[in-house]
Amino acid sequence: MTDKKPLEINGQRLWQSLMDIAKIGATEKGGSCRLALTDLDKEARDTFVGWCKDAGCSIRIDQMGNVFARRAGEDDSLAPVMTGSHIDTQPTGGRFDGVYGVLAGLEVIRTLNDHNVKTKHPIEASIWTNEEGSRFAPAMVASGVFAGVFDLEYGLSRKDQDGKTMGEELKRIGYAGDEPCGGRPVHAFFEVHIEQGPILEEEGKPIGVVTHGQGQRWYELTFTGVESHAGPTPMDRRKDALLGAARVIELVNKTALAHAPLACGTVGMVNVYPNSRNVIPGKVFLTIDIRHPDDATLSKMDAAIRAGVEEIASGIGLSAALEQIFYYAPIPFDEGCVGAVREAAAALGLPHRDIVAGAGHDACYLSKVAPASMVFVPCVGGISHNEIEDAKPEWIAAGGSVLLNAMLSRAERVD
Repeated sequence: MTDKKPLEINGQRLWQSLMDIAKIGATEKGGSCRLALTDLDKEARDTFVGWCKDAGCSIRIDQMGNVFARRAGEDDSLAPVMTGSHIDTQPTGGRFDGVYGVLAGLEVIRTLNDHNVKTKHPIEASIWTNEEGSRFAPAMVASGVFAGVFDLEYGLSRKDQDGKTMGEELKRIGYAGDEPCGGRPVHAFFEVHIEQGPILEEEGKPIGVVTHGQGQRWYELTFTGVESHAGPTPMDRRKDALLGAARVIELVNKTALAHAPLACGTVGMVNVYPNSRNVIPGKVFLTIDIRHPDDATLSKMDAAIRAGVEEIASGIGLSAALEQIFYYAPIPFDEGCVGAVREAAAALGLPHRDIVAGAGHDACYLSKVAPASMVFVPCVGGISHNEIEDAKPEWIAAGGSVLLNAMLSRAERVD
């Protein structure tokens, strides 16, 4: 950290930016719905790009639609210190998840402009396409392409439930850029985000210093049985795909509880066919999400899920197609970047604690190609992916100021 007094962002301006973007896709319950690559996503992107241009930034858009707003450095040939997150939401999302990290990056640039601060390295604020994975699976696909986890063809070919691909939708909304996705150096990457859990609020700590990201595995499972009349078909002769799904839901819950307190297991989507009240379901599609910060434990959970699905299927005469569609190992963030976050919080006099990210974030993939870390701030009640998601202005401002000073320490302030 520099000897100079730490700068603080304009918290009121950042809050107003958040509230302005929240109007795009606003829901009746006070949340946001901006699914990836919809017209609402385009409107939010356009607004961000306009604000960044007003702040003197140049704009680059890559082939996955990732947006990079650049504030030039004294030596603009150097790799940038980058920050950012996502602007897409869940169908019933909140006003802070993701977009806070995008607009905090803009606020860092605005604050540097306000104080005429020069940096040796350029500063970039970014939007990462389709972080949520709610329209196009898997999650974080565009930052994954940037980091070399997925190839470009895979990313652009992801389809939504209507069969539309990411590549098609990027062209439709005007965000199919010409820049290569990835393959360029990044000096450091920081992401600020609401915690999406209850720990920081319960402990009265405005800042979480994120040291690791949890490992995750996502699966898609289809059970196929036999559709049959609900009345004449005896119970002992049924091949009920929904019964199999119900048992898998219980299996996922038990598997996570068996590896408490850090494990998580969720069945978030269930589609039943033919979905008629007097027909025994002949096919069910469901999703499974398991998480743990220790990869060996995550592998044990994987084995338990696979064995359990096979046993359930054979026990009631179903065929099962289980596919793992998404995996990344637990992420240890860069010690230098973690230290920069910790030092920034201390310099600002903000109480803080080390914390593990329970959710997936673009920073997890960026950590594969650049030194990276994250800053967490509390959210009310630990609630996220919900329209009632909320945060206090002072938390939002604190996280922005920590982000600013952590970035400055890596960008090398020269004025």
